[in-house]
Amino acid sequence: MATTTQLRRAVASSFLGSVIEYYDFLLYATASAVVFNKVFFSSLDPLVGTIASFGTFATGYLARPLGGVLFGHYGDLLGRKKMLVLTMSLMGVASFLIGLLPTYAQVGWLAPAGLILLRVVQGISVGGEWGGAVLMSAEHATSRRGLWASFTNAGAPCGMVLSTLALSGTAALVGEKAFLEWGWRVPFLLSLVLLGIGLFVRMKVEETPVFEAERKPGSMPLLDVLRNHPRTLLLGIGVGLSAFVAQSTLTTFILAYGVQAGNSRQTILNALTLSSALAVIGILGWSAASDRFGRRPVVLAGAVLMAAFGFVLFPLVDNGFVVLALVLGQAVIHPMMYGPLAALYSELFNTGSRYTGASLGYQLAGLGAGLAPLLFAQVQRSSGTGAIPFILAAFCLLTVVCTVILRETSRTSLTGDRNAELGAGQLATPPRAHGAEA
Repeated sequence: MATTTQLRRAVASSFLGSVIEYYDFLLYATASAVVFNKVFFSSLDPLVGTIASFGTFATGYLARPLGGVLFGHYGDLLGRKKMLVLTMSLMGVASFLIGLLPTYAQVGWLAPAGLILLRVVQGISVGGEWGGAVLMSAEHATSRRGLWASFTNAGAPCGMVLSTLALSGTAALVGEKAFLEWGWRVPFLLSLVLLGIGLFVRMKVEETPVFEAERKPGSMPLLDVLRNHPRTLLLGIGVGLSAFVAQSTLTTFILAYGVQAGNSRQTILNALTLSSALAVIGILGWSAASDRFGRRPVVLAGAVLMAAFGFVLFPLVDNGFVVLALVLGQAVIHPMMYGPLAALYSELFNTGSRYTGASLGYQLAGLGAGLAPLLFAQVQRSSGTGAIPFILAAFCLLTVVCTVILRETSRTSLTGDRNAELGAGQLATPPRAHGAEA
C-alpha cells in the first residue's frame, strides 16, 4: 500500500511540477511570438524583431543541457527530490521577475539583456526538472512504466494550455493596448502562486527506492555517461531530436506564421489551446501503447507520419484550417514521437548516472525545439516556407535511423546496474529470453 501511495504521489508531483515548469517555460514561447518583439525589440523591423524574439527564446533551450548536467550530477549523488525542489523554485522566481522587467522604451538595451539572463535561468531550471521528474515516477513504478513516466511529458501540453489561456484571457479582459503595455505581465506574475502549490505537493513525495538502494557517494555520473555510454547517448539524442523540432514548429513558429498568413491571433491561440489539451490524451495513450508494443514501434510510426505531415501543414494554415493542422500535428502525431521518450531515456542508463544521462540526452535533443523557430524564421525570410517541410522530414529521418539502431528498452529493469544491462529484473521478460539476448 505504501508503495502504491508513493507511486501516486510521485506521478502527481511529476505531472504538476511539469505543468508548472512548462507553464513558465512555454509562456515565454507564446509571448516571444506575439508580444516580446513589440515590447523588448520595438526598435527593429517587425520580422527582424520576431527573429530576435525567437533568438532569446532559443537561449532557454541552449541552457537546458547545462541544467541537465548540473542537476543530473547532484541528483545522482544526493537524490532526485532535493534537486526537484530547487529546479521548481528557480523557475518560479525567474518567471516572476520577467513579469517585473522594464521595457526597451524605458531602459533600452538593459531590457532585452535582463530578458535573456532570466531566460537562461529558466532553461537551466527546466533542464534539471525533466530528468528528476521522470525518474521519480519511473523508479517508483513496478509496472506500466511508460504510462506513469509519461505524465511528466503530459505536463508540457497542460502547461501550454495554461500559459496560452493566461495570455489570451488577459488580452481579452484588458484589450490590445493595455495588454501590450502591462497586461502580458500578469501571467508571469502568477508563477509565484503556482510555485507555492507545486512545492506543497512535491514535499510529500519520498526519495525513490531504486536510488536509495544504489546510492553511490563520490561517483562521477557525467564521466560515466561520456566514457561508458557515448553511443547510447548519441542515439538517444537522435531519437528525440525530431520530436522537439516538430514541437516548436507546431507550438511556436506556427503562431507567428499563422498571423502573417492572415489568421487572427486569437484564432491561433484557441487552436493551440485545443490541440494542447488533446495532446495530453495522445501522450498518455501512445505511451501506454509503448508498454504493450515497445517504445521503438510507436516512435518510428510517429516519425514517419510527421515527415509526411510537414508537407501539408503550411497549406492547411494558409487556407484557414489552423485547428485541423494543430490537432492532427500536436495532438495525434507528435505524441507518438514524444510520449514514449520519458520512459525510453530513463531506461537507457544505470541508476548511478541515470539522472545525468537521461537529462543530458533529452535536453541535447531539446535544442531542436529552441533552434527550429529561429532557423525556420530565417528560411522564411530568405526563401519562403517551401524548404521547411524538407528540413522537418530530414530530422524525422534521423530519428528513424537512430530508433532502428537503438535496442528496445521497454522490458529493461531499473532495479540493478547489472540487471539493467541484461534487461533482467523488474518489468523484465523471463530470464531464458534474456540469456539468449545476452
